[in-house]
Amino acid sequence: MSFEYFIANKIFSTKKKNNSYTRHILLIAIFSIALSISIMLLSVMILNGFKIDITNKISGFSGHINITSFSDNNSFESEPIFVSDELYNSILKNKEVSQINVYANKSGLVKTNDEILGVIVKGISSDFDWDFFKKHLLKGKVLSINDSIKNNSVLISHEISNKLQLNVGDKLIIYFIDKQVKVRKMTICGIYDTGLKDFDEMYIVADIKHIKSLNAWQSSHVGGLEISIDNFSKLDVIANKIYNQIDYNYNATSIKEKYPQLFDWLNLQDVNVKVILFIIFIVALINMITILLILVIDKTRLIGILKALGTQNFSIRKVFLYLTLNLILKGLLIGNLFVFLIAFLQKKYSFISLNPEIYYMSSVPIDFNFTHILLLNFLTFIISILVVYIPSFVITKINTIKAISFE
Repeated sequence: MSFEYFIANKIFSTKKKNNSYTRHILLIAIFSIALSISIMLLSVMILNGFKIDITNKISGFSGHINITSFSDNNSFESEPIFVSDELYNSILKNKEVSQINVYANKSGLVKTNDEILGVIVKGISSDFDWDFFKKHLLKGKVLSINDSIKNNSVLISHEISNKLQLNVGDKLIIYFIDKQVKVRKMTICGIYDTGLKDFDEMYIVADIKHIKSLNAWQSSHVGGLEISIDNFSKLDVIANKIYNQIDYNYNATSIKEKYPQLFDWLNLQDVNVKVILFIIFIVALINMITILLILVIDKTRLIGILKALGTQNFSIRKVFLYLTLNLILKGLLIGNLFVFLIAFLQKKYSFISLNPEIYYMSSVPIDFNFTHILLLNFLTFIISILVVYIPSFVITKINTIKAISFE
């Protein structure tokens, strides 16, 4: 054990006596570091969880990338595209693509004895991935789609169920208005609730064969293709790549382009958290500098004695740097343990709730991105060590005789 580390360890384990407030100063320093890293880590975990949750919900409704027909039609109605093996193969050339399914949308009116509600009927086929809707299913079951037999069941949202006072097993009459009114009677097989109110109050999921029949499409025609990818960070690159591979009559649109208002909102939250992190980080560094200066003043007599015994300024500075290192490590450890405890409890029990009409989810989301967590801890540690060198220079200005007689 080095001389400097021995002295630092003695200071760290000191008790309050002779009007020395060292112990309290050290505890405040540890608490300050732990609190700062806790707030920063929670902010990052919540922001990442929020972005992932919202993105997963949006992509659950429409995939990450949509291939549709170029059209001036700005309604929710789908224009038909021809699905060929060549189109499928050109998309599957991309290793990042994890799922492809066909779909078609058609607007309609749902009528009960007391209510009329405008909806979008989303037609899906047997290739549809039900994992998203199964995760958010409240009652009943999802559709079982057969390529040859038309299924008359539909999946509706909790929002629509409440507005129309309908439940699983009830009949649902949907009116489709084109040149003439067409009517379909469906049976509700399940009720879902994603928390995305703008989507939940609008979408009903049905067999795509109903949409094809209503539009008088050929069997090979669909409204579009929904493509899911593994790495969302590459969304723009993959969407552009697919766009360049498909026929010039088709368009490839990412969910960022399809729902720009939602992703602009998420980016705004990202900026807010970065500003908060910066402010907290600056406050934490100022606290560290202030605490170290107070500690140096509190130990002025000790510094004078060490200088009188021939200890070099560099060695005395090392004592306080070792002390600071100890404080930072303990603060980071306590802060991380506290954050992971809170985050784990929130992940498991969701005890902190949110208003789903505002935040699109019923509880605060948590994401354990260990790359971000380790990076934040590492940067906090390194920058804190570099910054505390500033007050350590005060030691070189302390006069030995005045320091020994310091009260």
